[in-house]
Amino acid sequence: MSRSRWTPIACAALLFLCGAAAAAGDARLGQDKADSERCLECHSPQPHDTPTSGPDARFAKLTGQAPDYMLKQIRDFRSGARKHDFMAMMARSIDDADAADIVAFFASLPPMKGDGSGDNEPGRRLYTNGDAARGIAACIGCHGPAGKGRTIGGTPLPVIGGQQWRYLDQQLRAWRSGERRNSPDGAMNAVTRALTDPEIEALASYLAGQ
Repeated sequence: MSRSRWTPIACAALLFLCGAAAAAGDARLGQDKADSERCLECHSPQPHDTPTSGPDARFAKLTGQAPDYMLKQIRDFRSGARKHDFMAMMARSIDDADAADIVAFFASLPPMKGDGSGDNEPGRRLYTNGDAARGIAACIGCHGPAGKGRTIGGTPLPVIGGQQWRYLDQQLRAWRSGERRNSPDGAMNAVTRALTDPEIEALASYLAGQ
């Protein structure tokens, strides 16, 4: 994938075409629903917490995440566009109004944060500059400085800075292998295709510390 093809504007347009726009939910109602629907058992409401439930603690932090992005993932779990048996079951157990309230609650919380560790030159370089010779676009173009997300053309792109490192590592490998394929037009599959295992580890470590 060339840098010229996957510009931030192109990323935003593809997300919009895939239905990223979402109705606003009620964060107050969402807090109770997140508790009753057991979301908080895996996704801590604390921005500094490392999720500890489940195999190898590979659950995502959701605090401060873009609500439209979270709603797209719920829709993708429901439809099977994103594969995860437990999350598919959970996504199908709530209606659209409940989903909007739950994501509004998580989005209203202080943004996820790392502890400042994990900074490394290979990860920082890949994130900031990519590697045009190998078709690896710079992550910063869509995810913003330090991975804190950005809104382009009215469309928010996901926060990844401060995310749980095991989750980042797992998802980057899933994009690379094609196990995960719900990125608009396969953008993330193309970006990660040439990444080596050490580069994935470096990127995950760098981003988790932001």
